[in-house]
Amino acid sequence: MDAQKIQAYGDELHHALVTCQAVAPLTDREPGITIEDAYRIQLRMVQRRLDAGETVVGKKIGVTSKIVMQMLNVDQPDFGQITSGMVYNEGEALPVAGMIAPKAEAEVAFMLKRDLMGPGVTAADVLRATECVMPCFEIVDSRIRDWKIKIQDTVADNASCGVLTLGGQRRSPRDLDLALAGMVLEKNGELVSTATGAAVQGSPVNAVAWLANTLGRLGISLKAGDVILSGSQSPLVPVQVGDSLVCSVGGLGATSVRFI
Repeated sequence: MDAQKIQAYGDELHHALVTCQAVAPLTDREPGITIEDAYRIQLRMVQRRLDAGETVVGKKIGVTSKIVMQMLNVDQPDFGQITSGMVYNEGEALPVAGMIAPKAEAEVAFMLKRDLMGPGVTAADVLRATECVMPCFEIVDSRIRDWKIKIQDTVADNASCGVLTLGGQRRSPRDLDLALAGMVLEKNGELVSTATGAAVQGSPVNAVAWLANTLGRLGISLKAGDVILSGSQSPLVPVQVGDSLVCSVGGLGATSVRFI
């Protein structure tokens, strides 16, 4: 795909983000679009946010669990950029009006204390490089109409990034087994799902290693201070005004989010 189309699609997706007006799937309009094209579109979309004054504060890994792959009909993980404008404080109400079709994911976030540069990064390397982990909510939102996405669509749309909240309880990942830690998600006081970290590529630690190695092949490193969202351990949960969710992770604590 030529540079002019890359820019045009990136600008279109940014406009969809700002106006909350979804667009037709890129894969319907560009049947030959590759994942490499999609990541170039993502970079253009994110650059528009940076031009408006935001900064990149981390990365998210998407489509890591089988249940989310099946729900979105995609067959591999992806990644997106987290910018400063996406981050809300724990307990801060999230405005639904600024999103198109939001869905909540419960997961574990990593905060790095040193750089990670692939290829060759192992799970042990991730543990050594991590300052702390915390429960979090990512509220994904697709600028593609009706979530009619293939992997190229969600990649171009910055891995369907919406907003996120980071739990206030933080621990070293060396103090617990994230693969075995149980996660319970409740919506409006009712149980939605239970899972363990093993649902995410065997462990959230493995997902972060995958990201470091994938980025390393592109000459990009994860940086000290970055926040890394390791991938959903829950189904995608549609949310609307008035909803409240709580996520509890064994040995790590709980976090909550409410929508206005």
